[in-house]
Amino acid sequence: MQATSITLAFRVLPVLVDGTVAVAHVARSFRVFLSLDACWWPRCKSLSDTSPDEGLIEDLTVEDKAVEQLAEGLLSHYLPDLQRSKQALQELTQNQVVLLDTLEQEISKFKECHSMLDINALFTEAKHYHAKLVNIRKEMLMLHEKTSKLKKRALKLQQKRQKEELEREQQREKEFEREKQLTAKPAKRT
Repeated sequence: MQATSITLAFRVLPVLVDGTVAVAHVARSFRVFLSLDACWWPRCKSLSDTSPDEGLIEDLTVEDKAVEQLAEGLLSHYLPDLQRSKQALQELTQNQVVLLDTLEQEISKFKECHSMLDINALFTEAKHYHAKLVNIRKEMLMLHEKTSKLKKRALKLQQKRQKEELEREQQREKEFEREKQLTAKPAKRT
């Protein structure tokens, strides 16, 4: 039965951790322990007992002072350890909260790094396309210069051909005039 008493005592201990323990509550628990022990021990003395009511709770008288002293003894024995445990648990909980905050900050930093990588990829892609645009613009300017040179050359060639055509025409006219002059003319009879 002592094992039952100890288990019941440890059921009371969580109340001690909260710090809201009344000695009367613990004393009541001790009265229950003592009454359970008192009920059990007389039955163990002899197995041939004929009276099942012998040694019942009513027959047991427990002094309140003894119960209070037992309760205070139990409290003084377990309370410091339980308070240290409570303080250690609170510190552990606070450390876990700090750790969780730190972890969330690190996760946000990683997300920013990934977004920075995406931004860097966009910038490199933009640089690539900008270089392509610059090359296309250079090619277009070069083609424009070539076409304007070709137009000028074509205009010069056209003017030169026209001039040559005009000179040929003038040359033909001169030759025709000369031929005309060289052709024999019948002399006029006078």
